[in-house]
Amino acid sequence: MKLYHCKGARSLRCVWALEEMGLAYELETLPFPPRIFAKTYKEVNPLGTVPALLDGEVMLTESTGICHYLAEKYGPTPLAVSSREEAYGDYLNWMYRSDATLTFPLTIVFRYTALEPEERRSAQVAQDYRKWFLGRWASVEARLQDRDYLCAGRFTMADICVGYALYFATTLGVAEAMTPKVAQWWSRISARPAFLKASAA
Repeated sequence: MKLYHCKGARSLRCVWALEEMGLAYELETLPFPPRIFAKTYKEVNPLGTVPALLDGEVMLTESTGICHYLAEKYGPTPLAVSSREEAYGDYLNWMYRSDATLTFPLTIVFRYTALEPEERRSAQVAQDYRKWFLGRWASVEARLQDRDYLCAGRFTMADICVGYALYFATTLGVAEAMTPKVAQWWSRISARPAFLKASAA
């Protein structure tokens, strides 16, 4: 397997998952954003986005989908919640909420505070999407009031995927996301050796 990655990008989810599962893989780290600074990468992934996971004839480009794929194809693993478990629906919901609902507004904050040329940046847009993120992030705070992990009573791919959204928020200075219960959860999951290795990659 080969994973294309940018440090700090959504591909961190995939590196973390690969490390947790102990799978053999080749990592190619690209400058960010690769569509500008690594133009030949579009020959691999025409979208120009990271991640891209190549596994034989299979290519995946969605970070949560890659985590799901790894758990299903290379399991069994306690990181997955099977369809036979009561928490299966919760697991899938958290996996996909992590990107579509939680990471998406942060990408808009990032764009309009850092990526756009100075004359196109917008404090109002960034503030609006910051509020959007925090409104939806409240669901994570509520979920962690009476549990150590998001679902199934154990650390799963859902924690990896939602954990990345918190990691991204902190890099953007959205400190309000780090409430006491969230901080306890983050302390547990970010101390894992696989995360420490992945975040240093």
